[in-house]
Amino acid sequence: MDITIRQIQADDKPQWRRLWTGYLDFYEATVPDTVYDTTFERLLDPDRPAQNGLLAIVEGRAVGLVHYIYHPHNWRIEDVCYLQDLYTDPSARGHGAGRALIEAVYAAADANGTPSVYWLTQDGNTQARQLYDRIATVTPFIKYQR
Repeated sequence: MDITIRQIQADDKPQWRRLWTGYLDFYEATVPDTVYDTTFERLLDPDRPAQNGLLAIVEGRAVGLVHYIYHPHNWRIEDVCYLQDLYTDPSARGHGAGRALIEAVYAAADANGTPSVYWLTQDGNTQARQLYDRIATVTPFIKYQR
């Protein structure tokens, strides 16, 4: 499978929305249309360089997405990179799109002088964790949320 990774573009909104909806469905979450619209606008906004999005393209069709955010960290001088959302269409899984998206985030973070990239997933997300265990180090932290 020949995979191209590129920045999200203005005319990608329908394909991006389809993929992000799949991601949200996987996590049994929903967001209102205003969140879809605002998030997409932010991903395209050159005045918001901390918030980014990439698509994995195969034969002209988006088959995966990743959103990542740079932010300060109190234990480091440089920013860190939070890989917030990663999703590959079920029809494209196991062909390298997820890995290519993560590696593209790694490359973007390195180019930005941001050596630390981290993300969260659910404990039971076993298929994705097989990939994550090969390309990153699992930490012992537990997430709490208000």
